Amino acid sequence: MAKRFSPDKYVDGILAGDRVMLSRAITLVESRLPSDQELAQQVINQVLPKAGNSVRIGITGVPGVGKSTFIEAFGNYVIQEQGKKLAVLAIDPTSQRTGGSILGDKTRMELLSTNPQAFIRPSPAGKSLGGVTRSTRESIILCEAAGFDVIFVETVGVGQSETAVHAMVDFFLLLMLAGAGDELQGIKRGIMEMADAIAITKSDGSNIDKARVAKAEYQNALHLYPMAASGWLPQVSTCSALKQTGLPDIWGTISDYLELTQQNGFFQQKRRDQNLQWMYEAIRQGLEENFYAHQQVKQQLPGIAEAVKTGQKSAFAAAAELLKLV
Repeated sequence: MAKRFSPDKYVDGILAGDRVMLSRAITLVESRLPSDQELAQQVINQVLPKAGNSVRIGITGVPGVGKSTFIEAFGNYVIQEQGKKLAVLAIDPTSQRTGGSILGDKTRMELLSTNPQAFIRPSPAGKSLGGVTRSTRESIILCEAAGFDVIFVETVGVGQSETAVHAMVDFFLLLMLAGAGDELQGIKRGIMEMADAIAITKSDGSNIDKARVAKAEYQNALHLYPMAASGWLPQVSTCSALKQTGLPDIWGTISDYLELTQQNGFFQQKRRDQNLQWMYEAIRQGLEENFYAHQQVKQQLPGIAEAVKTGQKSAFAAAAELLKLV
């Protein structure tokens, strides 16, 4: 068991920018032990007034799009050219069979992980929705309190996790490939609608012309969607992490979006709505955990589940019976 400290020691370390103490605090929020959770909430409550000053950017993309390569190149650009401190909260794909992490993000972002202005935290996705750990929200708060100006939240891929990430970031960036068949196939309409910008990756060598065609097709497709509540029209860019091209354009798009939404009040309203959403999600998760931890539920659930499986009891009647125990 990792050594635990007083709430004040965690808070002082985080506010001083101590990476080790920040990592230990994130480990606390990831823990499912009630004592760790209680301590984590004390720490979060104390650092909360110092949080909220970063730009939160969600990054997702289709398999093979080169997310880690892009994040490393774009992250280094944000640090070196924009003078920002960057935290990357990368949701690590987790084996559903063993529960172990398949990939280690630090091994995929070697250059960025050694940058003193960067902090990379892989979080095993486990069995949570679409690979987004519930602790990611708390990790954002801790990283902001530690003085990070920009926070990337990377998802495992195109799927349900995008909805969860969209609810915790200010700007949502969708990475796409060119020349992989029909450009508009294999991508859900809902994810396109969530995107504040699309970046066509690997736009180099023989792929440059394909990327230009893809850019035009995506931009035309985005024009068909109704205007977003933010008043922002999503932009499409091309980039190459390998050649370090297109990265300033993407940062420029993010800056333009922030300027517009901060002026028209959408940025602040979205943050407030997200705070409420986080609360309701925490209530839902807490109720679910308490239900399964209930002693009578633990005792009777296996037998009732077997009765449902064999058709002796309806799923609805079984659920009602179990809920009455709590």
